Amino acid sequence: MKTPDLLRLATRNLRESMLRNSLTTIGISVGVASLVSMMSLGVGLQRMIGVRLEKVGFNLLTVMNRGNLLRMGGVGANSPQASQAEERALDEAARLEIERLPGVVEAYPELRFLGEFSFADRTRHGMLAALPGSVKTTDDFSNVKGRFFSSPEAAEALVEKSFAAELLGKPVPRPGRGVLRRMYGPASASLDVSALARDLVGKLLVLHYSERVAGADRTAGYTVTPRQATLKIVGVADIDVQSRYARTGVFLPMKFAQGLHAMQGTDVRATSAPTYNMLIVRVRDSGQVQKVEDTVKMMGFGAMSIQDAMRSLRQGFAVFDVFLGVFGSLALAVASIGIVNTLVMAILERRREIGIMKAIGGSDSDVKRVFFAEAGAMGLLGGCVGVLLGWLIGRAIDAGTNIYLARQGMGSVEVWYVSWWLVAGAIGFSLAVSLLAGWYPASRASRLDPVEALRYQ
Repeated sequence: MKTPDLLRLATRNLRESMLRNSLTTIGISVGVASLVSMMSLGVGLQRMIGVRLEKVGFNLLTVMNRGNLLRMGGVGANSPQASQAEERALDEAARLEIERLPGVVEAYPELRFLGEFSFADRTRHGMLAALPGSVKTTDDFSNVKGRFFSSPEAAEALVEKSFAAELLGKPVPRPGRGVLRRMYGPASASLDVSALARDLVGKLLVLHYSERVAGADRTAGYTVTPRQATLKIVGVADIDVQSRYARTGVFLPMKFAQGLHAMQGTDVRATSAPTYNMLIVRVRDSGQVQKVEDTVKMMGFGAMSIQDAMRSLRQGFAVFDVFLGVFGSLALAVASIGIVNTLVMAILERRREIGIMKAIGGSDSDVKRVFFAEAGAMGLLGGCVGVLLGWLIGRAIDAGTNIYLARQGMGSVEVWYVSWWLVAGAIGFSLAVSLLAGWYPASRASRLDPVEALRYQ
């Protein structure tokens, strides 16, 4: 039997039992929609977390004292590379050594400390962080209202938008309900960063902090002395809530902040030479991060990167996706039973037709191909409709999720994500399941005795 004749015959048979075949196809569509919606949930969550992690930087490496990394639960502190080298102090000499490694662009200390700020007869407490000039082009600081620091040694400050509103005595939108909503206004309200910059840029901000002063013999011990510094506000930064700088109120140039010798929370060693709690190493290319990380571990330090976290996440999401795929496939498995039932009933209704087909020269394989074509048509159509239905379900849940998040004062997210490979895989899987379900009815139809089939009334 030629292929065009086969397709015309299969199409005619499907039209003759339109209602029954349509219900079977709808069952397949529901199964595919369940599979697509569940799998797209796993893909969407993985993609969303990956995008958030990428904001921190795939080419960044965090270097710490190995003991501190263990206390933080960091990956790689007890790696084979780390065990081959003795633990070292993370000081200026170590920073320069790391900065000279092949592929490393810069290595700068993560300087953060608490300070008290005086502005326009108001006093506020907040966290400070030192910034190198390289962060100017990152997503976090590419949209500063005002300008970036004029030099690494300048007594200047960038202010985060929420902290800027607090300095000016303006209400700060915060998520919440009831009392919090009445205190801070609607959660969906947003700060006008340009207006904050107009009120703050060019003004002076007085910083009160504690300086770490070495002992008289400069070999051991130190004292803590209260100090103050006057800073010129040069800009207001609109920091993303998922950024590593989200909880920082004021930013200072790196060299200026280092010159303050501010006391940090973990400065507990009795030594005159300052040590760093953490170094941020920027690698020229993300593909070199692993090599630099291994070298740093061999030097006696603990190191971790976003890529370490991504590897762990991918393993977890792989298991998660398998479970979602299994549960999503159950509905499609149930729909395949409907295909078997539909085609078995078709055999009983079309026994005489099958007998005539065989009597005029149709082979067993021709009969099989007719039933396979009908099963495949239902699977292909059901798969396409199911993918569309699953996509619509995902869009609806995305919209509902973002409405809820907006009411809580949070940014929008894309929880569901339907990729091209998921669409192709779902349609292909639906077609394969349908053909598998049609195998038994097709084999049964091909084995019919043409004489008995022609005598069937």
